[in-house]
Amino acid sequence: MNTAFDAQLFATFRRVFSTQRALLAGLSGGLDSTVLLHVLRQWQITERADLRLRAVYIHHGLNPLADSWTEHCRAFCEAHSVPFQMCPVQVDPRQKGIEAAARDARYQAFRDIIAPDEALVTAQHLDDQSETFFLALKRGSGPAGLSAMAEQTDFSGHSLIRPLLSFSRVQLEHYADIHHLTWVEDDSNGDTRYDRNFLRHCVLPHLNTRWPHFAHAVSRSASLCAEQEALLDELLLPEVAQLTDSHHGLSVSPLLVMSAMKRNAILRRWLDQCGALMPSQHQLALIWQEVALAKPDAEPGYFVKPLTIRRYQGKLFAVDKTTGLSDYCLPWDISSVLTLPDDAGYLCVTETPDLTDLFSIVRPPKAGELVTVRFGLQGNHHISGRDRRRSAKKLWQELNVAPWLRDRTPLLWYNDTLIAAPGIFVTREGEAKADEAKLYVKRTKNNPAGGVVDRFRTVSDQ
Repeated sequence: MNTAFDAQLFATFRRVFSTQRALLAGLSGGLDSTVLLHVLRQWQITERADLRLRAVYIHHGLNPLADSWTEHCRAFCEAHSVPFQMCPVQVDPRQKGIEAAARDARYQAFRDIIAPDEALVTAQHLDDQSETFFLALKRGSGPAGLSAMAEQTDFSGHSLIRPLLSFSRVQLEHYADIHHLTWVEDDSNGDTRYDRNFLRHCVLPHLNTRWPHFAHAVSRSASLCAEQEALLDELLLPEVAQLTDSHHGLSVSPLLVMSAMKRNAILRRWLDQCGALMPSQHQLALIWQEVALAKPDAEPGYFVKPLTIRRYQGKLFAVDKTTGLSDYCLPWDISSVLTLPDDAGYLCVTETPDLTDLFSIVRPPKAGELVTVRFGLQGNHHISGRDRRRSAKKLWQELNVAPWLRDRTPLLWYNDTLIAAPGIFVTREGEAKADEAKLYVKRTKNNPAGGVVDRFRTVSDQ
């Protein structure tokens, strides 16, 4: 049975899925995702036979009924000829709380199973949008947070599409009744100890009763916030790019002459590009006062999940949590690739120079010389291009290696002789003479073939 509401849904799907060829639909078994998958399947049959569609149920392991919900979803998909997958996840609520932890686990599972050509489709609707808006309002969010959920957004290189955002739960219930759909009810959805459930059951019904178009008005406000945020991005992101170097370091001096409003907007966008969570006004003030404006000889740091904001040589850096590696001493057979500890990258020897700056030309080891890789430079050393020996601290400063990277920089040794810090310096003892064979020692961040470098390393040219 096709109704006027079906036609509205189909029109929305034509618009949002016009360029999509494969969809992965999240299915919980509840009303919203059941209606979404049913409409997708009917639209596929009617208009898009070329579209690949499959569904996934994320098993959080939090409810004793979850196994039965899995079977309900499996049966629904079998009845409608939709390929189905169940994906179990582990939820750790210790740091974020159970709601946020479950969401993180769910979306990580989506990342793990989504195919390269698929878009992820989820079933949030108009009432969910109101809840998200109010949760952001409770947190004191600005326009970015009050934008709530976008109909389409990037998801780890894929599209995340929410085609039901303009439709209310009442409309979805009506659709389900007309099409004789059945769904499961999660008993935890009635627990008003959770913020979203409190809004859903105790706050928004009163507002929607008083003002029947309240949810639509909230959605319009969220759209206006998103529009303003997009305009700010258009105006400010080019400036962020101008202030940021190739290692994602943000210059502090141009920020000094900006108004606090513009400076904060620049900092937010830079932090977002680095992968930090959106900071509060208080956090931004601390980053500026305690890190950006710290004394030149200080080594300040401020934590904004999951990164630490550091300053070095007049620039701000957003640094992953790392550990020093000075206790490591790794034997290396230079005919093979050496994997460095704690995601510090790889070392390999190539037959020809590499275009990346992360390689050094050194002499081959002599007979009887044991090749090792160590960390944590100590003592005084005479490096190529310098007129005398220098202390380790002085060398790192001259070579612009940030303090938090020094104990993570691999050092090539032959027996007890320092040969090089590949890509940074070669010692006089490691120089290859004109009539000698040469080794090209290369450091990479991800793998030897990729040539992906550590984005926060700052060194002078070789």
